[in-house]
Amino acid sequence: MPLAGIGSTLVKVPDGRMLAPDIARIVSRGELIVAMLGVDTPPFFYEKNGELVGVEVDLAKAIAKELGVAVRFNRSAKSFNAVVDIVARGDADIALSKLSRTLARTQIISFTQPYLVMNHALILNRVKFAQFARERALPEVIRGFTGSVGVIAKSSFSDYARRNFPNAKIVEYPGWPDVLKALEKGEVIGAYRDEFEVKRILKADPTASLHLRTVTFKDLEDTLGIAVGINDHVLLAFLNEYLSQRVEKLNTAKVLAALEK
Repeated sequence: MPLAGIGSTLVKVPDGRMLAPDIARIVSRGELIVAMLGVDTPPFFYEKNGELVGVEVDLAKAIAKELGVAVRFNRSAKSFNAVVDIVARGDADIALSKLSRTLARTQIISFTQPYLVMNHALILNRVKFAQFARERALPEVIRGFTGSVGVIAKSSFSDYARRNFPNAKIVEYPGWPDVLKALEKGEVIGAYRDEFEVKRILKADPTASLHLRTVTFKDLEDTLGIAVGINDHVLLAFLNEYLSQRVEKLNTAKVLAALEK
């Protein structure tokens, strides 16, 4: 016998099924709306031959297929935090956009369990860092870093930098290419982001190691999750279960390999 009152919490969709309101909203509409940054970020999401592709695009399409609906991408956001805001306002069902699960973001949306875990990393201008360190040991210099660190404005690593390098001078730039240009010019000593973005620089140009030095923090993790509206509890549970059952798990090595495709 069904529990009294449980039916009143479900919604009947056109095909006759009774579903939770947040799932019914998507199914009745016939499409899953996914917020994604407007700036291409390969291999996660990018335009190729006029088509949006990437590992996160594939994940979004797979989720939509599981729900039996089409997928539509909202790429109006100009920053990662703006992607989160789209979901918080209810203008998208989920956000899949290389989003780090941060304390600030979880005050306005919910995150799934991580679908990719990466370590934090610094990429250093060798000359500027050597001048700054003055023969001090690397761990001593980095952990109490008082130099300048470049980050992307309105990004998770802007928040992480202030938390993990409280004595450093944090300099924000519009995008990652701007951060790297500042690093090359010596405007900042280091650039702070996840290990994937740092490793891909050396993968693309092995000679970069002649003037750049990398540091990976094994004790600091950047966990990427799918953003969901705070009231979409069943959708959140569905996504967590989907990620748990997913056979193909992402890791840094697989994402780096995807760059070659």
